[in-house]
Amino acid sequence: MNIPNSSLKRVVIIGGGFAGIALAKKLRNKYLQVVLIDKHNYHTFQPLLYQVATGGLEAGSIAYPIRKVIQEYKDFYFRLTSVKEIDTKNQKVISEIGDLYYDYLVIATGSKTNYFGNKEIERNSMSMKTIPQSLNIRSLILENFEQAVLTKDINESNALTNFILVGAGPTGVELAGALAEMKKAILQKDYPDLDISKMQINLIQSGDRVLNTMSEKSSAAAEKFLSDLGVKIWKNVQVTNYDGRTVTTNSDLTFETATVIWTAGVQGAAIFGLPASSLVDRVLRIRVNEFNQVKGFDNIFAIGDIASMETKKYPQGHPMMAQPAMQQGKLLGDNLVKFISGKIMEPFEYNDKGSMATIGRNLAVVDLPHYHFSGIFAWFVWMFVHLFSLIGFKNKAVVFLNWVYNYIRFDREGRLIVRPYKKKSFITFTSDEI
Repeated sequence: MNIPNSSLKRVVIIGGGFAGIALAKKLRNKYLQVVLIDKHNYHTFQPLLYQVATGGLEAGSIAYPIRKVIQEYKDFYFRLTSVKEIDTKNQKVISEIGDLYYDYLVIATGSKTNYFGNKEIERNSMSMKTIPQSLNIRSLILENFEQAVLTKDINESNALTNFILVGAGPTGVELAGALAEMKKAILQKDYPDLDISKMQINLIQSGDRVLNTMSEKSSAAAEKFLSDLGVKIWKNVQVTNYDGRTVTTNSDLTFETATVIWTAGVQGAAIFGLPASSLVDRVLRIRVNEFNQVKGFDNIFAIGDIASMETKKYPQGHPMMAQPAMQQGKLLGDNLVKFISGKIMEPFEYNDKGSMATIGRNLAVVDLPHYHFSGIFAWFVWMFVHLFSLIGFKNKAVVFLNWVYNYIRFDREGRLIVRPYKKKSFITFTSDEI
């Protein structure tokens, strides 16, 4: 990897997400050699991916160059590559561009979409965990309408404009609301020769309520907002298969669609090399103690979504969200310095600052530790928190101006097919089948 030898202890961080960046900032100029590895050269603000997918924002406004984050940091290096394996015996990270010795290793690889072992759903549906995936979704949505304009087959047209979102967590709810607003104010102008009223947005949830990690009050408010926007919500329904054309469920309910977006679950983005005893089989998260040390190792740590710190309050580990990741990254930065110098580390305790989700224009829900509210005030709170959390003044300014413009004009000008995406698995209808 062409990292210079140094008398300083080497800390290798795998992953430039919320946890990895928070740790990197804490290790700035701490008399350590730090190497940050990621398969992308940018940090992604994942909570706004759905806005890229629906044309509300361009990809560049929610991404920030990792090298720009660390460019003023002494003895700090970044390498663009994917890690293939960890050699814990020889303390090496094995990557596509070479091997790298570490004194201390921090795994912050985050999470990936969990299809629960269903390979056909994985092959035929869309996921939304990265910017390229969001751009693919945006292209597919717009291409569906371009194709619907051309077809004279009513069944194919209906399938092309029927969107199935599986999973009613924050991502599914926010994406459903954004699609509903596009239907209401934009698509009918873009496609006057298409009956947009036939466009369907179906949100399927295996549980008995949407946003089931939030309060019942916020869940009920979000469901009402979505219903008022025209989103069809199907609760207590499990999707069992999708062959590229037909969605089947655990009931008699089926859907004919060209687009399934899967937001029904996540699992840890695990790396080969750790013993099986260090992993939680069900979700592939890494077991850590209260100091984020991987079980069985003193010099290997895991933070963020990949880390499963089982406590009395969180028996299955902390929520796989940005706040726990950033808090773990910040604390580990201090703890690593203490650990290396022989001092006692501070145990991690998650400070739950609340959660929120936006459904659409003037519509959001917010859960604070002792207060729950919804509506326009919650929407402004959501906007302020997300703007404040973005990295870089330019990104904050661009996102703010986009939101102001979209609010005034009720428009989304990012409706561009800049990277065409053709879904080969979609089975078109023929006249013989009608």
